[in-house]
Amino acid sequence: MIDYKRLIRTIPDHPKPGILFRDITTLLGDPVGFRAAVADLVDRYREQEVAMVAGIEARGFILGGAMAERLGAGFLPIRKKGKLPFETIGHDYELEYGTDRVEIHRDAVSAGQRVLLVDDLIATGGTAVAGLTLLRKLGAQVLEACFIIELPELGGRRRLQDAGCPVHTLISYEGH
Repeated sequence: MIDYKRLIRTIPDHPKPGILFRDITTLLGDPVGFRAAVADLVDRYREQEVAMVAGIEARGFILGGAMAERLGAGFLPIRKKGKLPFETIGHDYELEYGTDRVEIHRDAVSAGQRVLLVDDLIATGGTAVAGLTLLRKLGAQVLEACFIIELPELGGRRRLQDAGCPVHTLISYEGH
């Protein structure tokens, strides 16, 4: 069993005072830790006939790409506004001070396709709920949203569950 917390760097006061930023780049840089994290996430879904893995920009691309390859699934990027080259649909979501938008290609997923939503961390859940909303607009069957890290006090799990999406995480940190 890998001690993921030992491999994740905590950076105080980033991006602003009072925030403890959980940086997975140290986990990604450890070949054993990275392989184990991907394997631990993939094992949960191996028998679920996942057709597509949807990764949220940017760390969700790293995890989602590796997971898609191991699951024999396609990969679908969920990107910030204006980054995708083809026709898109988008969804705005609330930030602490304003709004942001994520987008996917209109033809990224077919109705009924079994999709797994992936990112590195779930905090307030705004980006993940926006991604879920986009996938459902295209008719995807979202099996679950999975993350390496959860910050439970920020309520992201509850937001996704309230939207009817199960959540799986490898570890959680109390506080934020």
